[in-house]
Amino acid sequence: MTSLAQLEAYFKGLGDANRLRMLHLLLYGELCGCDIQYVLELTQSNVSRHLTYLKHAGLVTDRREGLRVFYRLVDAGASGLKPLFEFLRSAFAGDGIFQNDLVRLRRAVKEGACQMQQIRSLPRLPGRGSVTGRRLAFR
Repeated sequence: MTSLAQLEAYFKGLGDANRLRMLHLLLYGELCGCDIQYVLELTQSNVSRHLTYLKHAGLVTDRREGLRVFYRLVDAGASGLKPLFEFLRSAFAGDGIFQNDLVRLRRAVKEGACQMQQIRSLPRLPGRGSVTGRRLAFR
């Protein structure tokens, strides 16, 4: 049985439009944070913060693969969340925002939004000396 504290955590996790949109995407399977960032057009730090909130609420779990972090819903059967996830799936079905997110998700998966680009050193800047030890990822 779910405790009052856990129930409160679930509903706090659901209490934000961006987190609801993230949960909607994760209903379709595991996603890299890059894909979620692309679909929702949010910054990496904003996506990470919301996903961490969902993780602490007990709704999402993650796994690392190199530099990438993949997110998925917790096992609904083992956690007793199956009725909640089924309710959310039906609630999301009629809203245009969620449908647009699915269109963008299909595009992200097709185009490979999650492809990490090669990391290169910053070039020498004229009149400023060289920049060493710093690296940027160029997309």
